[in-house]
Amino acid sequence: MSKVSEIMSPNPQVIGPEDTLQRAARMMQELDVGALPVCNGRQVLGMITDRDIAIRGVAAGLKPDTACVSDIMTRDIKYASESQDSDEVMRMMGDAQIRRLPVMNERKELVGIVSLGDLATRQNHHTDDALRDISEPQRKAA
Repeated sequence: MSKVSEIMSPNPQVIGPEDTLQRAARMMQELDVGALPVCNGRQVLGMITDRDIAIRGVAAGLKPDTACVSDIMTRDIKYASESQDSDEVMRMMGDAQIRRLPVMNERKELVGIVSLGDLATRQNHHTDDALRDISEPQRKAA
């Protein structure tokens, strides 16, 4: 059984909360990623995805060259601990229907990102159930 620290992408690039949506999109393009942790130093304040920029930003009428990342980022984020086992993290991702998680150390500092792709390519276990759970249509509250 793999630990998250063995399969995560270490030292992820981050963006600041006052950076513009345009800067976030350019960083994602340059890094070929779909999400960035939003940080103040090593403290994670939230996450922003390419989908956030498109839906919460541009579609809502915000101007990418002036709107801030903090205007649309997800603040209440799930995260993994670097010591968690990969099966537990896969279940957590499936339950929350998310494809990427920041990875924190014991001091709650960002040390990496783990994605469904990392789990699929860097471990021996199957990711079928997690992919099915993540891809299932959003469950609506009654």
